[in-house]
Amino acid sequence: MEVFVAAVDMGSFTAAANAFRISPAMVSKHIAALERRLGAALLARTTRRQKLTEIGQKYYENCKLIIGHIANAEAGAEAMGSAPRGQLRVSASMWFGALTLAPVICDYLQQYPEVNIELSLTDRYVDIVDEGIDVAIRVGELKDSSLLARKISMFEVAVCASPDYIALAGKPETPEDLAHHECLGFTNWHSQGGWRLMQQQSGSKTGQMPRFESDNGQALRVAAIKGIGLIMMPKELLRQDIEAGRLVELMHDHLPPARPIHAVYPRERQLTPKLTSFVDFLVQALRH
Repeated sequence: MEVFVAAVDMGSFTAAANAFRISPAMVSKHIAALERRLGAALLARTTRRQKLTEIGQKYYENCKLIIGHIANAEAGAEAMGSAPRGQLRVSASMWFGALTLAPVICDYLQQYPEVNIELSLTDRYVDIVDEGIDVAIRVGELKDSSLLARKISMFEVAVCASPDYIALAGKPETPEDLAHHECLGFTNWHSQGGWRLMQQQSGSKTGQMPRFESDNGQALRVAAIKGIGLIMMPKELLRQDIEAGRLVELMHDHLPPARPIHAVYPRERQLTPKLTSFVDFLVQALRH
């Protein structure tokens, strides 16, 4: 069942074989054995793709539930008599991971010396099941209902510009003013996020395309300090620059509302001691 589910989730026999450290031929034998036992085809395969049959789709869904129940039972038994231990793979955005999460992880590791953590920082969307991530930190409303989530903090944004930019281009007061300013673009915002969200809330129109865009918040921060344009980013990322006077906060009354920050993880891992202790630690450390 585990090999069959992996072949479906990962999209190929080869990927499932790599995950289980067996050959693709052995993956095929496992699935063929299931089909003989059930007396029905689970996958319709061609040279280019594979697709679940109607029976295969239902069987796949039931297998996922069964495997999850088994994992929960084993994890629950482990949790009753075990301290947190083992490898924990964590994913977060560049800004949150480097500025906020890394110090908390250091404190956690001191308290739980038998846990090892691998922290992966990226501003792209991570499929935590396909990439073998134990827990990911995500900002905003969640769409994937197959994952479990706990709110650990709130996400606040700030709009800032350097004193040099303000002296040259003036200070925007309302979203309507943005049409006349250089707005640095964060390419990982979804289509209705960032500057568009601020302007849509006020009924104003989006201005020209950004002259400088990036999928990395630190790159945009440098551009803002250099006077290239306005930046909208997590306030935590810009806090030190604001306090040092390198950036000036703008448009306080027109900022998008704060959004929740969640720790999300697959259902089958919810009772693992290392995972539950880590998420509990995050909630305690970041609740303020």
